[in-house]
Amino acid sequence: MRTHFDVFGLPRAYDVDVPALEKQYRELSLQLHPDRVAQADARERLKALEGTTALNEAFKALKDPVRRAFYLLKLHGVDLDREDAGAQKDMPLEFLEEVMELREALDTAMEKKDLTRVQAMGTQVEGRRKAALDEAAGALRALEGEGDSQAPVRKASHALGRVRYFTRFLEQVEAFEEESLS
Repeated sequence: MRTHFDVFGLPRAYDVDVPALEKQYRELSLQLHPDRVAQADARERLKALEGTTALNEAFKALKDPVRRAFYLLKLHGVDLDREDAGAQKDMPLEFLEEVMELREALDTAMEKKDLTRVQAMGTQVEGRRKAALDEAAGALRALEGEGDSQAPVRKASHALGRVRYFTRFLEQVEAFEEESLS
């Protein structure tokens, strides 16, 4: 199966040289652009369109460190985007309880229209989101040399599960801020 990394001729790795990726993306976009085959037969035009679509999807996934981490984990057999993903059910109970408490505190602050408190919670959670992403990145880097060793896969899936929870929390904070400031 051709991966997003294969599209750019890159090794499967968490660390990517984003400026070089952007440069290569622009070059490949020009080569694969459907306008270049506008006069060709339907099969050639479809092939160009499929190539452009694959290139765009690969670029979006690889340029963003969070998307890249989720994609790498998926290549190691854990798809956190699926609702029935075992890793989501497998999150430590203490963390899930903590998330519930955080959400309740956020709901209370939002009901009181306490923008300062909501923003402070957002700042704290953003720091925790960054730490969870750093932990996931470390586990994914460990996988590069070990293949599908279960310990780093599990560590990365738990860390990315936290990233997902924290991201949703921050989206709520952002929506509240926009509503409060408009």
